[in-house]
Amino acid sequence: MGKGDAMMAKNLYGLKEGEYLKIKEALGREPNETELLLFSVMWSEHCSYKSSRKLLSLFPTTGKYVYRGPGENAGIVDIGSGLGIAFKIESHNHPSAVEPVQGAATGVGGIIRDILAVGARPIASMDCLFFGPPEERRARFLREGVIRGVGSYGNAVGVPTVGGMTYYDPAYSGNPLVNVMCAGLIELDKVVSATAAKPGNILVLVGSKTGRDGIAGAAFASAELDESVKESKPQVQMGDPFAEKLLIECCLEILDKGLIVSMQDMGAAGITSSSVELAAKAKAGAEIYLDNVPLREEDMKPFEIALSESQERMLLAIDETNFGEVRAIADKWGLECAIIGKIIDEDRYVLTHKGEIVADLSASFLASSQEADWPVHKPDELGVSYPKVEGAALDRSDPSKVVDFLVSLPQFEDKSWIYEQYDHMVQTRTTLGPGNPVAILYIKEADKLIALAAASDPWRCAADPFAGGVETVAMAIRKLAVAGAYPLGMTDCLNFPSPEVPENFWIISEVVKGMALACKKLNCPIVSGNVSLYNESHEGAILPTPVVCAVGTFDGMHFLKSKGPELSDRLFLVGKEASLQASAYRRYVEGKISGPADPVNFDDERAFIERAIKTAALKLATCGRCVSLGGLALAAIKMASGSRFGLEIKSGDVRFLFGEGGPRALYSVPEAKTSEFLKVWDGFPVKEIGKAREDKTVRFA
Repeated sequence: MGKGDAMMAKNLYGLKEGEYLKIKEALGREPNETELLLFSVMWSEHCSYKSSRKLLSLFPTTGKYVYRGPGENAGIVDIGSGLGIAFKIESHNHPSAVEPVQGAATGVGGIIRDILAVGARPIASMDCLFFGPPEERRARFLREGVIRGVGSYGNAVGVPTVGGMTYYDPAYSGNPLVNVMCAGLIELDKVVSATAAKPGNILVLVGSKTGRDGIAGAAFASAELDESVKESKPQVQMGDPFAEKLLIECCLEILDKGLIVSMQDMGAAGITSSSVELAAKAKAGAEIYLDNVPLREEDMKPFEIALSESQERMLLAIDETNFGEVRAIADKWGLECAIIGKIIDEDRYVLTHKGEIVADLSASFLASSQEADWPVHKPDELGVSYPKVEGAALDRSDPSKVVDFLVSLPQFEDKSWIYEQYDHMVQTRTTLGPGNPVAILYIKEADKLIALAAASDPWRCAADPFAGGVETVAMAIRKLAVAGAYPLGMTDCLNFPSPEVPENFWIISEVVKGMALACKKLNCPIVSGNVSLYNESHEGAILPTPVVCAVGTFDGMHFLKSKGPELSDRLFLVGKEASLQASAYRRYVEGKISGPADPVNFDDERAFIERAIKTAALKLATCGRCVSLGGLALAAIKMASGSRFGLEIKSGDVRFLFGEGGPRALYSVPEAKTSEFLKVWDGFPVKEIGKAREDKTVRFA
């Protein structure tokens, strides 16, 4: 490498030296600073998925109900009556670690615009949050800020937050996770494709003005957090939910009039990413006129305009003859509307500013980073490299003391103080909201119910990555099934530390393989998703944390609630004996994460799903819920929570009470329906374990 190259390599803006050399070779010259910055963002992990593309190809992406799979802004499943549900999950982890309120708020705004970009009206969101122990001051600060950000943005924009999860572990102290899923309703004959733009279309920016917030945010999200985290605040975007609400209505009106050819959210990498993606997917190029971009700050440099991640902006590809009508609609909603470029019939991506070409690149090359090929090595021992939790000093032979200890932990506390900050009834579709294993929405346009279920099992993924991947997918589907819904599709968010560490990449690979197999065996394709890597700080790496959200629907209008037993009910546990491996008992009582999970049996999973759906459809139980985190003991406590009656359960050993994993559920069954219930579950392990009791407590006799 020559002296000039060596000097250039000192500031590659996050690019690897090999990537820089490949760029130089392809261009036949040195890239200028603006071009180098474009590559650094477009080839970042956040935008390119260069470390995970091969693994993502393992997921099944087609199925009976899949209308649109991965590759677009959101996946879409067909719910009948000419309607579909568009949905996707995204992460906003690094920004939330730096500025929790705005980081979380703009995470909500960004995923809403992804749903809007396919032409759907956003109708619901779910938030999946992971923090350090709340007794830590910074963890409390992050938690309070994130929850405020999610609530303030979602409430103001008019999209209900209908469910989710909150998870605590020391592994998230330095790097919290904020994953947000959004679902939207769409008429299938009005779906917008990101591949539909064609040469001659003009590119129109609609929405807010562009500032300096969030510049290079995509590259920031592709790096580890270090102790200079406070210096990264300029890389966190600032959100305006009221502008987003106007943007939603504006874009849907333009779409309803048939004026949109293609559409992209301006999220990561702003104008650059949205325009490059439109051009590359159309197998064309683009010219971008940076002088035409409405700015809210003076003297912005070309790269700042191109890479700004200012929020509440959409890029539309339209026929030039329709611009007047589009601008009139934008004016009506009080939004900026400007022609900032056009699609061209050659493989070039050209930025102009003040009469000069400031970047001239191949659009397809800019959009296609080389895949990373990281070394893989199985850790010598699994589950031991994470922050230690001190085991509980209590009499483990006394189930009531163990239960009292577990329910005192933040992990199992009443989460209503969180979701009561969220408006879950706006739009009046929410039939079953937060505080339940599933959220259920009424789609009045199709006279149909849909269900949303989120799941994650970081401890199991740490102790047995393949089994953890399987369990994550299976748990979301089980939740749907117990409520009475069958799955239509799933979206995933893969949160992991640096893939450059061989042991980490082995874990990532095994988790994804487990998830992919479960999706195939349980007929639940992945239709969209997100990958978030480099989730680590000076305090250490996060647990391997895949999060999934499944969407399902019902054959009728009945669903099974998860709590509220009646006094005459008998309690039944369905499923085989569970394991303590990677359980809450093992983590909190014994203070460790270790041990392989029990072998996966997909025949058992399918048998459980079929019987659970039938149980709900035939109205054979008063209530039911999956046995998951905390085992049977915690499932019973949640079932009785807020109910008129309590439960009395025949006690057993710690494995019986606190074991986790596999297809298991607790049902509260009316005396008169016991015989029919047992007939449905014939051939599957089922055991009567107790009854409802008159007082509101749960007793382990």
